[in-house]
Amino acid sequence: KGIFAQMMVGLAANHGEEKTVMIDATYLKAHRTATSMGVKKGGPGRLIGRTKGGMNTKLHAICDSQGRPLDLFVTAGQVSDYIGARALLSSLPDVDWLLGDRGYNADWFREALKDKGIRPCIPGQKQQKTQAKYDKRRYKRRTRSEIMFGRLKDWRRVATRYDRCPKVFLSACALAAVVMFWL
Repeated sequence: KGIFAQMMVGLAANHGEEKTVMIDATYLKAHRTATSMGVKKGGPGRLIGRTKGGMNTKLHAICDSQGRPLDLFVTAGQVSDYIGARALLSSLPDVDWLLGDRGYNADWFREALKDKGIRPCIPGQKQQKTQAKYDKRRYKRRTRSEIMFGRLKDWRRVATRYDRCPKVFLSACALAAVVMFWL
């Protein structure tokens, strides 16, 4: 029913963050019992994708400046960060800065942030001819989102996906986030 995800969103709504949020994603290994790929026609997918490392799910998150998750989103493992950014764009709070890694370097994403009044702190791709300007000192704070993912992966059920249903798995991730970061 998504009750734990609603609890996390409710607790995170009072975060009081006015300055900076971070966006990032991580891979989560899917256990072999969750990866039976036979899906009924017309049924919802399991959001488990084939990558170099095997069968994976990708967890996308928006965090506040203290590294507490504000919103979570699950996609298949092979899905790019752009798709997660597009899904999480509407749930971005009204802040001044958004920190992200090179995976979020896209012109449409920068324009969407500009339309919302948010300044991006996202480095450009190394092979780009014109490098995007970003605040390097501010960008170093992005490690808090990586630490948040590390703490979430301390929960065995989050680190290895055992659930076939993506909604149940997202609820487990939200429950772990509520217990670790909001209570």
